Amino acid sequence: MVMPNSRTESDGSAVIRVLSYNIRSMRDDTDALARVITACAPDLVLVQEATRFFRWRKKLARLAAASGLVVLSGGATAAGPALLCTLRAAVERTEDVLLPLTPGLHRRGFATAVVRFGATRLGVLSCHLSLREGERYEQGGMLLDRLAGMGVEHAIAGGDLNERPDGRTFRRLADALQDCRAAAPWGGEHTWTRTDPHQRIDAIFATKGIEVLGCGVPSPCGHPGVTEADLRAATDHLPVLAALRIPA
Repeated sequence: MVMPNSRTESDGSAVIRVLSYNIRSMRDDTDALARVITACAPDLVLVQEATRFFRWRKKLARLAAASGLVVLSGGATAAGPALLCTLRAAVERTEDVLLPLTPGLHRRGFATAVVRFGATRLGVLSCHLSLREGERYEQGGMLLDRLAGMGVEHAIAGGDLNERPDGRTFRRLADALQDCRAAAPWGGEHTWTRTDPHQRIDAIFATKGIEVLGCGVPSPCGHPGVTEADLRAATDHLPVLAALRIPA
């Protein structure tokens, strides 16, 4: 199956590509990272582990520009999650959300936005959930509350969940939303590790009215422009790419 291209349908609905990618603070090969993102031709990129320290805004903007995108929101102000987009997306609003801090653990947050593709409005959220199971479950509930409070009919969320599909936080999200990979499998399944993919801990979710056309890890054999060398060099996770039809 070929991943559908972005387009606007005659009924006003929009087909978009969404990429979720943990970029490990751009500590690896940033040229390879930009090539992977560019080859996937996303309308939206849900980033995790964006750079958070010295000149973080400039570094994130350089990655976006090298990938033919612009920075939408997030970065250090969301404790790592960020959103990138094409100029096809019209921005209504953005908000970076810091989650409650557990002493001794890494600060977590959400990068969020409401965007329009033609007549279609869409809520967007990028997340990187806790390594601790109890805190992660609470953050899953906060994620669902945040989507419900965006004031839009259709929304997507994605990121590094630090949990497999049989975990209770993953199940909590999949019960309330569509797990896009489960709804329409495409490409590879496992996102971790890059050299020995054996588990799925990164995912994209969509509200029930969105049609999932395909979702999975882009591979060299199924996606032109993506190479095994770039996937291994770019970062320590593999990306998740979804094609979605959003009703007008």
